Amino acid sequence: MSFGVPSLKRVALTVVVLVFASVGFLSCGGYGSSSSTQSSSGLAFKAFVSNPLQPVTGGTAPVLNIVDAAKDVLSPFRVSLTFSAIQPGLMAVSPNKNFTMLFSPANNSITLIDNINEIPVQGTNGSLPPIILPDFTESMFVAPDNATGWAAVPNAPVLAQDPGVVELLTLATASIKATIPIPHAHYIVMSHSGERVLAMGENSDTVTVIAPSLIGTGNDPLTPVCCFDHPVGGIFSSDDTTAYIFDCGPECNGTAAGVTVIDMNTNTVVTTIPVEGATAGFLSGNTLYVAGTPAAPGNTCTGTMTQATVCGRLDVVDVSSMTVTSSAIITDGYHTLMAMGANGQLFVGGKSCTNINNPPPGEVRGCLSIFNTSDGSVVNPPATGVVTGMQPITNRSVMYVVQDGELAIYDTTTDALQSKQIDIIGQAFDVKLVD
Repeated sequence: MSFGVPSLKRVALTVVVLVFASVGFLSCGGYGSSSSTQSSSGLAFKAFVSNPLQPVTGGTAPVLNIVDAAKDVLSPFRVSLTFSAIQPGLMAVSPNKNFTMLFSPANNSITLIDNINEIPVQGTNGSLPPIILPDFTESMFVAPDNATGWAAVPNAPVLAQDPGVVELLTLATASIKATIPIPHAHYIVMSHSGERVLAMGENSDTVTVIAPSLIGTGNDPLTPVCCFDHPVGGIFSSDDTTAYIFDCGPECNGTAAGVTVIDMNTNTVVTTIPVEGATAGFLSGNTLYVAGTPAAPGNTCTGTMTQATVCGRLDVVDVSSMTVTSSAIITDGYHTLMAMGANGQLFVGGKSCTNINNPPPGEVRGCLSIFNTSDGSVVNPPATGVVTGMQPITNRSVMYVVQDGELAIYDTTTDALQSKQIDIIGQAFDVKLVD
């Protein structure tokens, strides 16, 4: 994965002083004071923005920028990552918000960040080392126990088997506890209780159910479930009894897109709900929102005012009746992110879309759409480029979106950029609330 440099500017580098935090990821100190010895931002409500290209004297440095998420202000403090060859990208925050898993595509490593002290997590002998994966990951998370991590590595070599593994991580020691060979394991999702993990990939017709409690015992922790059409994601129901799997279908060289329902009590397929495209989704009560781009020919943008020749679709599925109740036209591409903001505004982002960038007042659009769940209307904001990060801000009518290397702040009451914006110097990649 390479990073461009859209807008580098000179700023002073604030050195973050490393302070001790326990192996258990609990703070051993406060936020610091406002004196010259302060070593962290002291913010009670903040977001991290991964940035591999922060300008410093003589070049650039990898950092996590820190944003005051209550006031939309960039802190002069940042998390310094110059201790190793890090290119900060994808992030996953622990359920207790004490630490963050940070993936670097430069060396396929995961670094653990202490959210409270804003430094790499410390062990008894200094910073914990990065966890080195056998290849890249695009899907990782921290389990509900806040002690174990998971990462899918689709290109990891496996002897006498198709590539693909799921790594189980022990976070207190920054080590790999178990390597689970699962062909084409590209995406993983965990149940709310942490009792099941689903592993899947776009080159497969199988979803593998992993029982974490059986790993390392004499019982097989893996249950393959068939048959799917290139599964690329999924969501558990609130009670974990049902899983909804996104069958990518034609977007991944398959046959038909759909949402396939698994009964998690029996690990069997119940039914498949046909949809126009399925690569990302969001479940709200009994309503499942599913986004994808239908195959061409036949994919048009009829009914919209756009120069794009193909468009994506957002299907609204009632999971209680297993039916599609409505559909909306959104921007095309491969949809990877979906997040619900305040006021029922559903943000959908992705990559490989049709970018249109005409001079004002002409059309400008990229890989971001905003769907109004109340009336079904869609806004395609006038911004081009891939969407790599998305974060609703709790108790505020604000959504942080990283698009084309820039952090954009949207007002969910207007579906437009708010007047107050933050200029991340370098290149933003991901954004996460860590408080």
